[in-house]
Amino acid sequence: MMNKLKIIFLFILLPVLAGNLYAQDKMLTMRDAVVGQVSYLYPQYLSMIHWKDTKSFTHVKSDALVAESLKGGSAKEVITLEEINEILKAAGKDALKYIPQYSWKDEVILCMKNENTFIEINTKTKKLEFSNSFDSRGENSDKHKTGRVAYTVENNLYISDEREQIFAVSEEKNRGIVYGQEVHRREFGINKGTFWSPDGSKLAFYRKDETMVSDYPIVNIETRVASLENIKYPMAGMASQNVTLGVYSLENEEIVYMKTGEPKDQYLTSVTWSPDGKSIYIALLNREQNHMKLNCYNASTGELEKTLFEEKNDRYVEPQTPLMFLKTDPEKFIWQSRRDGYNHLYLYDTNGKLVSQITKGDWLVTDIIGFDPKEEYLFIESTEKSPIERHVYKINMKDYSKSEVTKEEGVHKVHLSPDGKYLTDGYSNIKTPKVINLIDANGKKIRNILTSDNPLKNYKMPEAELITIKSADGKTDLHGRLIKPIDFDKSKKYPAIVYVYGGPHAQLVMNSWLGASRLWQYLMAQKGYVMLTIDNRGSANRGFEFESVIHRNVGELEMADQMKGIEYLQELGYVDMERIGVHGWSYGGFMTTSLILNHPDVFKVAVAGGPVIDWSLYEVMYGERYMDTPQENPEGYKKNNLALQANKLEGKLMLIHGAIDPVVVWQNSLKFIRACVENNKQVDYFVYPRHEHNVSGMDRIHLMDKVTNYFEDYLK
Repeated sequence: MMNKLKIIFLFILLPVLAGNLYAQDKMLTMRDAVVGQVSYLYPQYLSMIHWKDTKSFTHVKSDALVAESLKGGSAKEVITLEEINEILKAAGKDALKYIPQYSWKDEVILCMKNENTFIEINTKTKKLEFSNSFDSRGENSDKHKTGRVAYTVENNLYISDEREQIFAVSEEKNRGIVYGQEVHRREFGINKGTFWSPDGSKLAFYRKDETMVSDYPIVNIETRVASLENIKYPMAGMASQNVTLGVYSLENEEIVYMKTGEPKDQYLTSVTWSPDGKSIYIALLNREQNHMKLNCYNASTGELEKTLFEEKNDRYVEPQTPLMFLKTDPEKFIWQSRRDGYNHLYLYDTNGKLVSQITKGDWLVTDIIGFDPKEEYLFIESTEKSPIERHVYKINMKDYSKSEVTKEEGVHKVHLSPDGKYLTDGYSNIKTPKVINLIDANGKKIRNILTSDNPLKNYKMPEAELITIKSADGKTDLHGRLIKPIDFDKSKKYPAIVYVYGGPHAQLVMNSWLGASRLWQYLMAQKGYVMLTIDNRGSANRGFEFESVIHRNVGELEMADQMKGIEYLQELGYVDMERIGVHGWSYGGFMTTSLILNHPDVFKVAVAGGPVIDWSLYEVMYGERYMDTPQENPEGYKKNNLALQANKLEGKLMLIHGAIDPVVVWQNSLKFIRACVENNKQVDYFVYPRHEHNVSGMDRIHLMDKVTNYFEDYLK
């Protein structure tokens, strides 16, 4: 009888075992690589973590907001989507389809936004405490804690106060003059155009005059007869925006403009109200971007009160963040600067006196997490442990001594409790999908909140590793990521593809899940390609010298570093050096095109998306920072004009562009195609109608199939 049971058990078990073995052999599809990475193949996580009070934090789980206690135990429902919608329905408001981004006003009042309505709900009484609805056409909404909301409709700015009374800050009919929106094409950390005073009685706002900026034609093919939709696009060396900062008073309904003076095409960044609401601080940066003044203005008169300090650099200065005033000592503030080569924190008083440099070293601060209530300790995120990791440190504000809070290797993202005693610590590394722990302010683990399963456990995944090579100057470490083909056999010869970006403000290689790679690179490794990515000099988070070394000559040093990556591939011994490809988008498209033109003996196939071809066709703010103007640097612009190098094309090159790209305008790749025709060079081309700088949504599957097929056709 026992033997019969064993046989029956084996017959039941064998299909299960076979199923498990088969499941682990599953191969990625393009849908997996594009859609899955951000949805069903993304590691488990807690959505929208916020501390509710000092004893619990909340996050969204399914259709409910749940709270987890410091003491542990199961998560408890705070409020469900159904309950929220019942409250909204009773108040005559539109229902929510899902729980949106939210915040806590206090321990019970939940704040969120539903389209054009800001709402505050009492989670204990389950009642609507406050709502403010504004124009359904409204955009760029900005709510103050009083309930007042600033918003824009087209190019004008409005305020809906806590009684939903509407104030028109501007009534400008000229569409070339814009109020209350971001300026300077979102450079310098600018992502909004309005700034409430601390008490909400005044609103500072950007006024952008673009009337002198060239119209750039965007063609809308959706209309019966294709129609013209002009945008303002200030190209390098040409007329730029004129920006001013106004202050609107709700009390007297008047505007005062800060007297920031000339030249009018300077940059106004790091806008910050003083804690008492009497002054506004603005970092004024000249158009050359090499001289910054931190100025203080009287918010009531607009008069310049003082210049606190100045920063200069022969290459460029790039203020990115507002001032951070201390609550316990409002006459002092923290300023972030790369003046010593790395982004560090400096404590100043409001007279412009440097009190102390808070952080220093050959690493950079990547984020300020916050203070404890007494501001005895400051929590920061930095690259101190490794440029490819992010860790949190606690700084004693008396002597600026520093202790590490996060322990495990990888990239950490934390949320600090209101009392500064605890943090939710979420991290991943190349082998770990996601772990979230509750830790104390010294880094001691209290408990595990979540440990994600490997979402790719049923797939046959290639082996990936993080590597380090030397730059072309032989002095600098460059970080890279190598993905080997599945069923790897070092005795075989494999084709290789270099995936590249290479420009400022981007870092592709991190010790996070999958090495921060896109799943498309793993899909290509499944198809038999060696996939390499190197963050060359010029890329982000390695310090000012590392990034700015490309100044006035973009492309050259970046290519030299990428060629060190090619040498690395050759040294591996299993890469077929006759079958090397390269792919990148935007700055990476520029690099891709540059590499196949300048190294035709190395790169056989290239796919360049949204490439900058001629830097004189790129916008003022970014382009002039790294290249100066075409008038100041004619040789640099000529040297890096890839249309002038089309005659060097030998391999297979495909260019891809979005037809309504407002970032790298379509003219770039069209100019290169024209140059190829003139030089009798064959080149492949694909355009995505009605797509902007990249191809998003489900159309991205089509894009990545297009890229993949090109390599499969010509490289494999």
